[in-house]
Amino acid sequence: MVTIGQIAEMAGVSKSTVSRVINNSGYVHESTRSKIEAIMKENHYSPSATAQNLSRRETNTIGIIIPEVENPFFGEVLEGISEVIDQNNYTMILCHTGNDGEKEKKVLSMLEQQRVKGVIFAPAIGYSDAKAARSVRVQLKNLHIPVVLVDREIENAQWDGVFYENFQSGYLAAERLIKKGNKKIGIITGDMNLKHARDRYHGYAQAMEDYHLSVEQQYVFEGNYLADRAYEITLNMFRQGGEPEGLVLCNNTMTLGFLRALRECKKKLNRDIQAVGIDHIATLDMIGYQYECVTRDAKDMGRKAMELLMERFEKPEREKRIYIVPCIEKFQD
Repeated sequence: MVTIGQIAEMAGVSKSTVSRVINNSGYVHESTRSKIEAIMKENHYSPSATAQNLSRRETNTIGIIIPEVENPFFGEVLEGISEVIDQNNYTMILCHTGNDGEKEKKVLSMLEQQRVKGVIFAPAIGYSDAKAARSVRVQLKNLHIPVVLVDREIENAQWDGVFYENFQSGYLAAERLIKKGNKKIGIITGDMNLKHARDRYHGYAQAMEDYHLSVEQQYVFEGNYLADRAYEITLNMFRQGGEPEGLVLCNNTMTLGFLRALRECKKKLNRDIQAVGIDHIATLDMIGYQYECVTRDAKDMGRKAMELLMERFEKPEREKRIYIVPCIEKFQD
């Protein structure tokens, strides 16, 4: 494939003139423009979007940053984002941080170099430490582009966001177990450095208090939103004995870890222990597994995040907007 330099040489002009034709920027005499375009066509030259974007110092690309690419919830969020992106002729760069704060810093630097038009951002860590929160806020501000937070919050953030009724989800999950007659109810929490994990725990604790039941610390297990940790917790719980009657599971991947351990321990859900999870697992529906959860419309979260980003493109000075996705109960009759 020919280069811009070779096209310039064939046309007898400078590379900057060829660049102006490619990017439709700056004045080029019409006869010169026609000559350059004819040479490009004759040599099947198609300028890359990246080259055009670098020249214009702008792109039509959206940076998407998620912490858990293997989590079906974030897959559904991406479906919603992609739906709006496709309808509006944007492209996207997908970045996976693996819940690693250091990797997240590198990703943000890379997106700055790519000159993306906007970012949809689910933080890797909780940024509960004031210094860390300040650091990521500075890095985001230095992008000088619109940002929309999704699912996970950052303290004192100035950006639009799409979040979930996390407190209510924990409350409804615990309440469901209470109404099914359980009194000893435990919880496998998410990473308690994350605000939404704390909110889910506080919802569970409030439901226990409202129904005059005690939160027994022996039944409070701190997880990390990952399946392996929930698997280990559940194995140890059954091996040691004295497990709760019911258990709140604070996300879908931890539910899968719990169910794996349940099978290995030859225990049955709703016979040996009851559980209500947070977030839906479509695979369990497909195999007819009787599993109850409190969930949300993850695709709608993705769609709304992209819509908020586009609104910000059009109205950069409008007030900050937060969209809260409601809880959906998926309980058996």
